[in-house]
Amino acid sequence: MIYKSMFFLLAAAFAWQSSFAADSLRVNVPNVPLLNGKECNVLFAIDIVSDTENDVFSGVCLKFTDETDMSGIKSVALYKDGNDSVPLYDARHPRSRSLFLKAEDTLEYGKRSGYYALIGLDEDASLTGIVGFSLVSVETGGENIISEYLKENTFRRRNAVAVRDSGCDGAAAYRIPGLVTTSEGTLVAVYDIRYESSADLQGKIKIGTSRSTDGGKTWKPMKVAVDFEGYGGLPSGQNGAGDPCILYDGKNDRLWIASLWCHGMPGKRAWTASGQGLSPEETGQLVLVSSDDDGITWSEPVNITPMVKDESWYLLLQGPGRGTVMEDGTLVFPAQFIDSTRTPNATIIYSEDAGKTWKTGSPARTKTTESQVVEYPRGALMLNMRDDRGGSRAVYVSRDKGKTWEEHPSSKSALREPVCMASLIAVKAEDNVTGKDLLIFSNPDSSSERKDITVKISLDGGLTWPKEHQILLDEGYGWGYSCLTMIDDATVGILYESSVANITFQAIPLQDFFSME
Repeated sequence: MIYKSMFFLLAAAFAWQSSFAADSLRVNVPNVPLLNGKECNVLFAIDIVSDTENDVFSGVCLKFTDETDMSGIKSVALYKDGNDSVPLYDARHPRSRSLFLKAEDTLEYGKRSGYYALIGLDEDASLTGIVGFSLVSVETGGENIISEYLKENTFRRRNAVAVRDSGCDGAAAYRIPGLVTTSEGTLVAVYDIRYESSADLQGKIKIGTSRSTDGGKTWKPMKVAVDFEGYGGLPSGQNGAGDPCILYDGKNDRLWIASLWCHGMPGKRAWTASGQGLSPEETGQLVLVSSDDDGITWSEPVNITPMVKDESWYLLLQGPGRGTVMEDGTLVFPAQFIDSTRTPNATIIYSEDAGKTWKTGSPARTKTTESQVVEYPRGALMLNMRDDRGGSRAVYVSRDKGKTWEEHPSSKSALREPVCMASLIAVKAEDNVTGKDLLIFSNPDSSSERKDITVKISLDGGLTWPKEHQILLDEGYGWGYSCLTMIDDATVGILYESSVANITFQAIPLQDFFSME
């Protein structure tokens, strides 16, 4: 079944159960985003095994909660496994909060019969909307076979927007999200356009951008910001540019994108094929483009490799994700390099003259790669790093713009990771409705697998990340990269590689992180 890959098991409490009838029931409600404008969002799935001859599955009764905006629901349909084209029941624009999905389907004795419900959301459904519901009954043979526990359980699913997905504009895949908010309130997203496959550089890859002027609800048509096709007479597959990191300089109202450009290296991976030296023929190139019109147009690339790379290093590149601007105006991108011993190190590159010249910091910690940097505490830089040793994130702090680093007390303990990129932003008390200094973090909340994309908030400078200040957005498997921004002073935005679309956007009210207090 085409939707089967979207199904994820609930906790053991929701596994096979014996209930009022002799029939057995399994219920699966995947905690993954519901995409606005899509009709194929899996709402729930059920499996029934009947031990009665001539048993009939009558249908499922569900009840939507009061927080659910029924006007945003376009359809709810019930299907049988193996018959994806014709629904057993299809409700268009339901407005009643109680809905019976009628099936009247004969069950085979002793065999599993599978069913699933799809929900369609309107394109203009609320981006911060919640679809909450409970399963009141699953009826077979005239009886309700659902357990009391399940009847009392309320499921909550969050709305989302697919910004980019496989096949859009002829690309095989979109990866590596970055996101910022400008002073105009515009959201500017960046990502890899991977035309031929989902694989990393080297390949036919360009940097794409998308803009939203309504808080992420809709997005303007994609534009290409970085493209080296044809350079040196080589095809685009040997002039790829990828792994973008975006930065917004509010003082000068300028956007910056840092990316890695690779020239040559046919059929090879840039991470291992890039060599020592400075020229495009020898090594990967760190290039910048900028925009002075809110991300509508972008400059020609500027190659800063000779300015920031040591000749003995095999590769230097940015974050990816997003950079930051310090209170004194210093522009800072997270960075990583492979040194002369082929050991990866996370660091920063920074500019104290609004982007005219750039410097590279010292390595923060060996065997670290993709990182995110914020100014926290004020005047200092916190670097949150992917650590190849696994287990959890490495966190270091510099008070001299990367010349020296000291380990943060939370390093290698507070934030587990499956060795994957993550996102971190610092939000000042005066810039958000809570009136508190916040650190906001997102990543796959697992030490071994890229699943369970979770957003977490710390109120004590990253020392602790309490469960009551965490929201699980997507329990499914995916590539796992993400990037955070503040949409406004009351709403967190996240652009990430979800289990339901390559590049997915969600908006979360800050109050939702504190509702359990």
